Amino acid sequence: MASVTVRNLSDETHRALRVRAATHGRSTEAEIRSILENAVRPEGRVRLGSLLAEIGREAGGVDLEIERDKTPAEPVGFE
Repeated sequence: MASVTVRNLSDETHRALRVRAATHGRSTEAEIRSILENAVRPEGRVRLGSLLAEIGREAGGVDLEIERDKTPAEPVGFE
């Protein structure tokens, strides 16, 4: 996991972070992680996998009960 160091944070901001963290019952570091994650991953974002699944459903779905050929593959001959 990556680490980030924040320098020159005002005492007022640090105090507010500590109070906010205590209100949520977590450490200051956990609170900062939560704030950053919420800032860069908003709830309304479109997720690629969910979008592709929705497109598949709209197109009639996918039959996952396909009978697969289990015959071993033969190597290709170059002669």
